[in-house]
Amino acid sequence: MTENNKIGRYTFLAEPFHCDSSGKLSMGYMGNTLLNCADFHSKSRGFGMTYLHDHNCTWVLSRFAIEMYEMPAQYDRFEVETWVENVYRLFTDRNFAIYNAAGTIIGYGRSVWAMIDVTTRKPLDLLALHSGSITDYICDHPCPMDKPSRIKLREGQEVGRYVARYSDIDINGHVNSIKYIDHILDLFPLDYHLSRKVTRFEMAYVAETYCGETLTFYREETAPQTFDIEVKKEETLICRSRVCFSDQTTNNEQ
Repeated sequence: MTENNKIGRYTFLAEPFHCDSSGKLSMGYMGNTLLNCADFHSKSRGFGMTYLHDHNCTWVLSRFAIEMYEMPAQYDRFEVETWVENVYRLFTDRNFAIYNAAGTIIGYGRSVWAMIDVTTRKPLDLLALHSGSITDYICDHPCPMDKPSRIKLREGQEVGRYVARYSDIDINGHVNSIKYIDHILDLFPLDYHLSRKVTRFEMAYVAETYCGETLTFYREETAPQTFDIEVKKEETLICRSRVCFSDQTTNNEQ
């Protein structure tokens, strides 16, 4: 199998309903698009969610990082490439590259996934699935962005609470991983977003949240316009995040 055959490439339109108040695609919807591409790519190779659900297992997202030089504006077409970088016994690394309509790279993504048994919630051996054939799709393709960081708050202050609702819950019965992105960005006022853009967003998932449970958000500014965030359910850590902003006038395109 050639390296190009190991890479999936998918085309999208930045619909107005998926854009934020800046007229650009929201970070949450970009994250959702990348995760859809992961499913498209794995499904066509026999490792998709439909197959896994029929065998009482599923993919769970462990870490996720998106780095954007420029976000597509409404009605812009863009393309996403995705490929498997590494496969270990319990985790696999999947990367992404985002292109504008002119074919210029405008962002990258990195993700780490595990596969679990739906009943026991225990991780499964990826190298045992289909006799280890998942390793056939490992691809040596560049992804020049830093891997997800190790995030730990030192002096975080409580900045918000949220009760998980119907619209937060996904097919696995818990809060959708992308919903945390939206709720974390909601911690910043509209004026802050209008004068800045998110250049990097990281998530590290630890535990699950179910409908009706209350999430508490803690935030610490660790560098100018860089914020580390912890989300807890009572004393249980649910996830950690890092959000990096830059001024809207800053040109980060490559």
